[in-house]
Amino acid sequence: MQSIYQSTSLLLLAFGATADAFSTTSNAPSSTDVTQVGSLTVPTIGCGTIAWSTEFGRPNPELIDLVSTASTNQNGVFLDTGERYGSHAKTALGMGWGETECLVAKLLKDNDAVENHPSKAVVATKFTPSPWRTTVESVVEACEESRKRLGVESIDLYQIQMPDIVKPLRAFGFDKSYDKVYWDGLAECYNRGLVQNVGVSNYGPTLVTECSEHLAKRGVPLASNQIAYSLIGRHNGAQQTLDTCNELGVKVLAYYPFAMGLLTGKYTSAMPELSAEHALTSSLTKSRRSKFEQKDLERYAKGDGKSIPAGGVAPLLSTMERIANDRDKTVAQVALNYIICKGAVPIPGARTAAQYVDNMGALGWRLTEAEVSEMENVADNLGFSFDGAGFKRSNAKFVGYGMETWSLT
Repeated sequence: MQSIYQSTSLLLLAFGATADAFSTTSNAPSSTDVTQVGSLTVPTIGCGTIAWSTEFGRPNPELIDLVSTASTNQNGVFLDTGERYGSHAKTALGMGWGETECLVAKLLKDNDAVENHPSKAVVATKFTPSPWRTTVESVVEACEESRKRLGVESIDLYQIQMPDIVKPLRAFGFDKSYDKVYWDGLAECYNRGLVQNVGVSNYGPTLVTECSEHLAKRGVPLASNQIAYSLIGRHNGAQQTLDTCNELGVKVLAYYPFAMGLLTGKYTSAMPELSAEHALTSSLTKSRRSKFEQKDLERYAKGDGKSIPAGGVAPLLSTMERIANDRDKTVAQVALNYIICKGAVPIPGARTAAQYVDNMGALGWRLTEAEVSEMENVADNLGFSFDGAGFKRSNAKFVGYGMETWSLT
């Protein structure tokens, strides 16, 4: 019971701050910590749903608790999902899209029934570029299906999941890009009232600028661009993309804010006799990730003496731990707050109420400019940049017949 009371207290404290870029103290200002994404006012930290799943056709009990906990926030909850998200094999094989959208809708509907009032949930979902989708109407049809699965009249934020890179017949000369067709599709959805806001994902500076200008000609503002971004994931065009989006007034939504767990503190230890490197190794040996992912994460954690210097991410974690301890925060909260200070909205995944509450503990305060600069300097001197692990990459996607890549540069 004590942990429940502590979690509730943390949650209540987390939802009482401004979105000022930096703060010289950790005291929470009086107003709420929210951000504008297009016409939407959302908590400055979202919640990713890509790992959400059902158990025997029913919502996982931990997810029910998560949604119930999130509903206590006076500013609502910002959920990010996609038509392509789902845990079933048929979804992975491209035969059963929309599983997670349906799950999100059911969780929110059931929670509303229990609480006896509608939740203040903002839900963003995504359109997936595919070889058979080559017309404006194909975007509209996909949007309609997502809207029905989510059970809403109008989708809060409708995003394109990635550039049009899925080209199974590229070797035979069939590689025409339909990006502009998809942009026109977004505009059509917006103008028909099917969506309130439109966004993109994994667009670099050039493409996001072109998209913003293209949509503007249709009278449609580009609200967001979702990219991989973290303390150790600012290179390969990510920082330039963030800077460009800030100039355009396009809000960046940051996935992989923890660099797939490397920056959460789960790979560190409270035992002073253990070095950060040893603690990282100990945690990774107990990981449930795939062998491919674990192998890559171990390289980041320890270094391989080749592409990643010996020591890996440990020096940065030591700095983050010190800052977290000074502020009575967790390493994960420092990682999220850093992204907020850079002008982006982190979208960490969460599968339990405890994870969600800990993530929300990054609200209501800001790192100082000196702390941000110190962490960036340490991260820059690591000698590597995080670009994903296994088949989960920040610049590529496994699409059945192989990996297709994009570039933010």
